[in-house]
Amino acid sequence: MSVELRANWVALQTIVRKEVRRFTRIWPQTLLPPAITMVLYFVIFGNLIGRQIGGVGGFSYMEYIVPGLIMMSVITNSYGNVVSSFFGAKFQRSVEELLVSPASPHVILVGFVLGGVLRGLAVAAIVTALSLFFTNLQVHHAGVTVMVILLAATIFSLCGFVNAVYARNFDDISIIPTFVLTPLTYLGGVFYSISMLPPFWQTVSLGNPILYMVNAFRYGILGVSDIHIGTAIGLMLLAAVVLYTVCYQLLSRGIGMRQ
Repeated sequence: MSVELRANWVALQTIVRKEVRRFTRIWPQTLLPPAITMVLYFVIFGNLIGRQIGGVGGFSYMEYIVPGLIMMSVITNSYGNVVSSFFGAKFQRSVEELLVSPASPHVILVGFVLGGVLRGLAVAAIVTALSLFFTNLQVHHAGVTVMVILLAATIFSLCGFVNAVYARNFDDISIIPTFVLTPLTYLGGVFYSISMLPPFWQTVSLGNPILYMVNAFRYGILGVSDIHIGTAIGLMLLAAVVLYTVCYQLLSRGIGMRQ
C-alpha cells in the first residue's frame, strides 16, 4: 500500500469513527427522539386511525405504513447528521484543517456521507425493531430493501452536505428540513397510496422524489408499489451520482467552506 493510499485510508477511518462517536455519544438527542416519534406514529396512525381506514393494497394499514415510516426515519436522520456535522466543522473552522490535510476531497466527502448513512441505518434498525411490537414484517425482496435504504441514506446525506456548504448560520440548516424535506416526506406516500388520489394529484405526486424511495422500499418489504421498481431505483442511482459530483466539486473548489 502506497503512502498516499495509506494516508487516505487512515483519514477515512478517522472521519467515520468521529462521525459515529458523535451521534452515539449523544444518543438521547440523536437515536432516542426518532424512536419515540415513530412509536407515536405507530399508535396514532397505525392503531387508532388504521382501524377506521381498514386495509390498503391487500395489507392492514399498519403493515402498509411501516415501510414508509422506516424510510422517513432514514431520510431525516441521514440528512440531519451530515448537515449539522459539516456545518459544525465550518463553524469551528476545523474544516479548513481537513482541506489542507493530505486527505483527498473524495475521502472527506465519503467520510461524512458514511457517517450520515450509518446514523440513518442505526435509526432504521431501532424503528424496525419497535415496529415488530405492532405488526409482523416479512421481507419480500431483501436485495431491493438493502439497496433502496442505502441509496436513500446516501442521497440525503449528500443533500445534507450541500445544505451545510451553503448555510451561513444555524438557522439556515433548519430551513430546508422544515420547509422542503418535511412536506415532501408527508406527501411522498408514507401514509397512503397515490392510487387513492384523483388523477391530477397522482400526476403531481410523480414529481416528488421521496415518493419513489418510499414505494421502492415498500416493494422490498411488502412486494407492492405505486411506481415501477426499475424506474424508482434508476432515478435513485442517477440522483446519487449527480449529487456526489456536485458535492465533490463544491468541496474540491472550497466553495462555501469559510464561515
